[in-house]
Amino acid sequence: METHPLFLGKSTKEVRVELDTIAAEVLSPLGYVVLEASIRSSGRQPRVLVRIERADEAPVTVADLQRASYALGHELERLDPIAGRYLLELESPGAERPLLTARHFERFLGLKAKVRSPEGNFTGRIQGVHEGRVTFRLDTEEERTLELGRFKANLAEWPQTPR
Repeated sequence: METHPLFLGKSTKEVRVELDTIAAEVLSPLGYVVLEASIRSSGRQPRVLVRIERADEAPVTVADLQRASYALGHELERLDPIAGRYLLELESPGAERPLLTARHFERFLGLKAKVRSPEGNFTGRIQGVHEGRVTFRLDTEEERTLELGRFKANLAEWPQTPR
């Protein structure tokens, strides 16, 4: 088992789960959904990166990021789960937004997504979501349907207006 140096004796997966849990417990009551929590080691100081979206699906504002950063920073300071110094960064989903749930795919219906699956990687337009399965149309007009949870996807294009 590979351990993470900032979380004494814990695996990288355990670190991700613990960060996700702490972030969700703090940010959910404030109206935010945690899309991703990770530690990135670059430069002199490791970065704890947390990507959030608003539960009401409105665009994330700078004020949202400040509010979430303040609340999460205080909780991480109180719990002190990370050994040593680190930089806490909160971000909105951004251009390569992860698509994790059926609602994410429904929300971005018609847009292109980059998909990584055991059956192969591809880019396709999100065609539909039904009973835990997502259908994509490739540029070749081929359709592929995959079961949620068995693949990873990110937006490959950004909508003209916020969704």
